[in-house]
Amino acid sequence: MPPMMQSTDKDLDQLASLFRLLGDRTRLSLLRLLIGGERNVTSLCVELDIPQPTVSHHLGLLRMNNLVVGRRRGKEIFYSLNSAAHSASGAALELAAGDFVVHIESRDQEVAESAD
Repeated sequence: MPPMMQSTDKDLDQLASLFRLLGDRTRLSLLRLLIGGERNVTSLCVELDIPQPTVSHHLGLLRMNNLVVGRRRGKEIFYSLNSAAHSASGAALELAAGDFVVHIESRDQEVAESAD
């Protein structure tokens, strides 16, 4: 049996906070779209068919938790994944929380890669 990993309370709090953040379908959808690269709020609204205030609210939560960053160009803000959240191979997403890394990948992607 492998030795038990030692985690601090702070690391576990960060992981629990990440899972609460990921417990929302809209935020997961936004992260999935940002795997493909930088997007502005308007394109995210159109893609998700959600009003701009809702998208901006969820992007704000993701930004406050260091999963996305915004870059202003004129009146537009372009969002992309932060270093704590980055795209892994293909359409996979890896999110860092303390000493933990959460890997999110579609089963279809996993099955397709193993068939190669």
